[in-house]
Amino acid sequence: MPREEYFSQALYTVDIGQNDLTQWSFANTTAEDFVPRIIELFTGVIKGIYEAGGRYFWIHNTGPLGCLTSTLARTEATRGGGGGLDSVGCAITYNELAQQFNRMLNETVVKLRRDLPLATLTYVDIYSVKYLLISQAEEYGFEDTFKACCGYGGGAYNYDPTKTCGYTADINGTQVLLTKACENPSKRILWDGMHYSEAANRWIAERIATGEFSDPPSSPCSISIGRGSQSS
Repeated sequence: MPREEYFSQALYTVDIGQNDLTQWSFANTTAEDFVPRIIELFTGVIKGIYEAGGRYFWIHNTGPLGCLTSTLARTEATRGGGGGLDSVGCAITYNELAQQFNRMLNETVVKLRRDLPLATLTYVDIYSVKYLLISQAEEYGFEDTFKACCGYGGGAYNYDPTKTCGYTADINGTQVLLTKACENPSKRILWDGMHYSEAANRWIAERIATGEFSDPPSSPCSISIGRGSQSS
């Protein structure tokens, strides 16, 4: 266990939004109902850590929800033409929801800086980093932008919410793995339709480390990220 004095020296990283927003949005509730509640819970967590002695916070906003395979495969925005999709191919409604949440999160961080004068809160624009990668996937060496590497069903998305990565089925008395990794995971952005691949996460981490997507901006830091094929 870390020594007690380390608690005030630690960096607390908060990556928030994706699971909360997708869960509530697919439950057919309005953003006005659930976004303020998520922000309220977030505020309580940060203040609780601060009161216990935490001082350093690195807060990630949420990524472009409308670019996730799971969103695209489930939303009606992909049917009847591309009216519900932007020029990149992401669902506009869900990206607008993510942007609305991020605006409120940013405003909350600004307020927390006033309320918690001894804290250092850095806001990291994960949305912009991930959208940059998705919108210029081929330029950065990726392919099949919206297709899940570890999924089921083939087609444009290779995604079935009932047969997620690692799904097995009984075929003639034998358990057979139906959803396994694609041949070249290092070329894919989305791992299982909901999470980014290790290769994509490495690319994202390298951009974040430059400090240019942070508020306040920070100096570039040196990071060493191992290479592999699975998601993180």
